[in-house]
Amino acid sequence: MGLLSNTIAMLKPLDKGAMAEARSRQDQLTKPQGSLGRLEELSIKLAGIQGKPIPQIRHKAIITMAGDHGVVAEGVGNWPQEVTAQMVYNFLRGGAGINVLARHAGARVVVVDMGVAAELEPHPQLVSRKVARGTRNICLGPAMTLEQAMTSIESGIEVVRAEVAKGLDIVGTGDMGIGNTTASSAICAAMTGEPAAKVTGRGTGISDEQLAHKIEVVKRALEVNRPDPKKPVEVLAKVGGFEIGGLVGVMLAVAAYRIPVVIDGFISGAAALIATALAPRLREFLIPAHVSAERGHKLLLKHLGLKPLLDLGMRLGEGTGAALGIFLAEAAARILAEMSTFTEAGVSERNKPEN
Repeated sequence: MGLLSNTIAMLKPLDKGAMAEARSRQDQLTKPQGSLGRLEELSIKLAGIQGKPIPQIRHKAIITMAGDHGVVAEGVGNWPQEVTAQMVYNFLRGGAGINVLARHAGARVVVVDMGVAAELEPHPQLVSRKVARGTRNICLGPAMTLEQAMTSIESGIEVVRAEVAKGLDIVGTGDMGIGNTTASSAICAAMTGEPAAKVTGRGTGISDEQLAHKIEVVKRALEVNRPDPKKPVEVLAKVGGFEIGGLVGVMLAVAAYRIPVVIDGFISGAAALIATALAPRLREFLIPAHVSAERGHKLLLKHLGLKPLLDLGMRLGEGTGAALGIFLAEAAARILAEMSTFTEAGVSERNKPEN
């Protein structure tokens, strides 16, 4: 068995016993049952993922993967391809949105070059897993070979293995890549069966005319490549990106280690479509941080059967939404661990109804 097959085989169901104990404790905490709403649900899910009645979140990481896309040659956005490399340097300097929100959440940012279309200068915080210098134009043929698709997924798995050795209790996923909303729209259409017009959004803020063109580009990519949703790695190879493949590997590996994975926006969602098609059990381990302003993200989450924690109209990517999701997950775990029960606090419980 290869690395991908081994990782998928490691995925086990949520620990129902730990969840039952967590639920029992939630019901004894000094509050009306259910009064903390989805934070209570989240703490119980964390218990099931970690296999601990009282889950702990201390070591936090956001893995932000970068890659370029050949489809930018079709003029699908407002930003030049050079911005991908420039933003990677910004991440490494600590000056991007993800750095600010990760610091707030107490998470380290792991920056990975999966396929930036430039040779990046070595940096102690940069993880280099470059598959190639950007994908090919999906309007003309496949984005990458099947071998490259597998390499990108397995590279994501290896990145997680290295991070687990440093200590890891929760992971957020992030991305950077000019043109990646176009690739993600194509993946979303292929995997959900929705038409290109329903899943293709404005990305970095394009005009109505540009959006119409972008939809046509996605349609053409689907017609040229004819991705088969029953073959998820092939879908990645035909219309995906190296950073998307890397995130597929990250999600699978994190779940295999019984660690919760907080997914960011549309690009992470596209990776989740591929990853859950490879391993349906993965859905139980995914915590969707927010619903993006990107048109296809709501449909994508509905297809996955996932309910986002937040709806803030965000569409930056980088893992910014995931950082907020990690903050909420830690809050949920702390409530379960640190809040007193009625007995511990000497507080009277609710009156039992008389027969």
